[in-house]
Amino acid sequence: MNSLPTEVTVLALAGLLQVAQITLMSVTANLELDGGKTLGPRDPQRLGKPLMEQVSPRTGRIFRAMNNHFEALILFTIAVAVVTLGQAASPLTATCAWTYLGARILYIPAYAFGWVPWRSLLWLTGLIATTLMILSALF
Repeated sequence: MNSLPTEVTVLALAGLLQVAQITLMSVTANLELDGGKTLGPRDPQRLGKPLMEQVSPRTGRIFRAMNNHFEALILFTIAVAVVTLGQAASPLTATCAWTYLGARILYIPAYAFGWVPWRSLLWLTGLIATTLMILSALF
């Protein structure tokens, strides 16, 4: 059994989720595009237009969901660092960390399949959970 704080464990799992999203995006894009495009240097004059403009709408959404998680992961990492370094871990911060991860997992199909308004609500859930972690460490 690991001895990492819950928040750090969830951060590691969020990192693995990002790897899974990169893989999902790569596989779906490579199934749709010529291998020469995805394996090459991606020079604009050779491609004509950006690769993500050449894929299906769903693959484009998978790509945007992956990029969105990169952005969310930055703030979540700050929250975990503040909680951990500030020795402010609590049942609230652990619950918020798991809530963030759950929201981010559900965000992928919500974005890929265009679930309105669920995609936005899941994004907001992750943001609120992350914000509460930071606030709880400060106060």
